[in-house]
Amino acid sequence: MRRSLIPDIVNLQAFECAARHENFSRAAEELNLTQSAVSRQISDLEHQTGLKLFERVRRRVILSEAGHRLLPEVQELLVRSERLMIGALAAGNMSTSLKIATLPTFGAKWLVPRLSKFLGSYPDVAITVESRVSPFDFEDEIFDLAIHFGRGAWPGATSTFLCHETIIPVAGPTLAERFKRSGKSLDSAPLLHLTTRPKLWADWALHHQLSLQQAYRGVRFDQFSMITSGAIAGLGVALLPTYLIEAELASGQLVALYNLPMTTENAYYVVRPLSKRTQLTADAFESWLRLTISQQI
Repeated sequence: MRRSLIPDIVNLQAFECAARHENFSRAAEELNLTQSAVSRQISDLEHQTGLKLFERVRRRVILSEAGHRLLPEVQELLVRSERLMIGALAAGNMSTSLKIATLPTFGAKWLVPRLSKFLGSYPDVAITVESRVSPFDFEDEIFDLAIHFGRGAWPGATSTFLCHETIIPVAGPTLAERFKRSGKSLDSAPLLHLTTRPKLWADWALHHQLSLQQAYRGVRFDQFSMITSGAIAGLGVALLPTYLIEAELASGQLVALYNLPMTTENAYYVVRPLSKRTQLTADAFESWLRLTISQQI
């Protein structure tokens, strides 16, 4: 790493603030500096980059073409720097930290309600949980561990099997009662679909050797959480993982239409970057996760 190429963060702040206001004086007011100090910081940045970042138009300054190209990257760098400091402050006197990526619905419906049990055993761990829908590059996104649904293949990482997923057809109580009372087939019911698994209803019907002519018709959502809400609201019948709707089934918000479960081909995995294979806190969390899942799913 060549330190001569690393920009001074205060120069980047001056550039971003001046670009936002299109005025050095207003930037100076926001940064609690003099106008000459802001001008000097931007001049230093221009000298270091070899770019002319602003053009003067009457009493305003506007970004040059080079300034427009540089601004988004500077803004991203400043945001990441701020997050770094917030994360450090949040960790406080904690002995260690753990950053976890999880699928949104799995995180909200299964992981978060059980997280207190892990924290009860490891109270000095500062945990950050963020949702991710698709696989990502561990070199670009700094996570210690990810919970992934798929085939278990992840570049630059190790994957450990957690569990398969069992889905069942469910509906809100009003629709379920009307459906059962009429004795009609699912072809007469509105179906709810997950956009990332468009063949789920067709696969379920094939698995149980059922005829389902309307397997691809109905309202589509991109999250299980929205499908769950749609089913509760009476929009239609949904195929949902049993572990995600434990509370809804217990409370009667959702009703299983048939005792016809299906285990999906894909499964859940805990994924660890190769560069962090020996992190003890991640080891402990993975062990807790696998044990908890084996007892409850």
